[in-house]
Amino acid sequence: MTEMLQFDFMRIALVMAVLIGLTAPAVGTFIVQRRLSLLGDGVGHIALTGIGLGLLTGSSPVLGALVVAVLGAVAIEVLRARSRSGADVALALLFYGGLAGGVILTNVQGGGTSLQSYLFGSISSVSASDLYVVAALAVVVLGIVAVFGRELFLLCQDEDVARAAGLPVRFLSVLIAVTAAVTVVIAMRAIGLLLVSALMIVPVAAAQQVARGFRGTMLLAMGVGVLSAVSGLAGSFEYDLPPGPSIVLLALALFAVAAAGGTVVRRRRAKARPAGDAVPGPGPGERLRVDAEAEVIRG
Repeated sequence: MTEMLQFDFMRIALVMAVLIGLTAPAVGTFIVQRRLSLLGDGVGHIALTGIGLGLLTGSSPVLGALVVAVLGAVAIEVLRARSRSGADVALALLFYGGLAGGVILTNVQGGGTSLQSYLFGSISSVSASDLYVVAALAVVVLGIVAVFGRELFLLCQDEDVARAAGLPVRFLSVLIAVTAAVTVVIAMRAIGLLLVSALMIVPVAAAQQVARGFRGTMLLAMGVGVLSAVSGLAGSFEYDLPPGPSIVLLALALFAVAAAGGTVVRRRRAKARPAGDAVPGPGPGERLRVDAEAEVIRG
């Protein structure tokens, strides 16, 4: 780690890894709870069109990706809410359209090599100006989670309950989609558009194995995200590996450890419970539901 910090570009990359490790699982917790785990993948492929437009027009590919990803996220939510074909078909339509559009625009511009860094990540090539943009976007995402966290939590648990409570369901649904789009743009330079969804989902899945409650799951997922991002970056530097896949594989390894540990903890609790009370407890996903009902009652 000390040797890595001797290089300016690695110090920038380390700060970016921490920001991504915090923001991606924070947003991913809401996405997983709402059963839209593929949203990040869909938005990531839509963002390819924005990158292609940026390269073709000579403007910022990051800005192009941000604009197109946000518009695509809004379109996904509108189609999900109104289309009879459902969210999965809406995601698929924009998924393939964004991928095809991005590849065609990039080939017209002749930037196939540049596209590779966005598809699979190139955190070592991030400049200080890129870091400022990512930091600003990360502050926006974490601010949204902090300000609207309770409302988003209730929406993700049950739209009907949220509507009955007088919450602006349509606005909050679009807010989640847009926040996911911004998170994808934040992470695309480091993780790559094809892998960014993994850092939004895998740390949350790992946290669900051992955490109790929604808030605990989110905080633990953010910890797993930071550990995966920083350790994956250090490993990629040490062993000359691509950073994006290294970060994702480490997150998957942490999930495996958490799954094994969660199984052991649940078995010990079951053995420690008196025989007359030996009722199977809720699984990782059900614990979030129980926590949600408690939050509504306290509400």
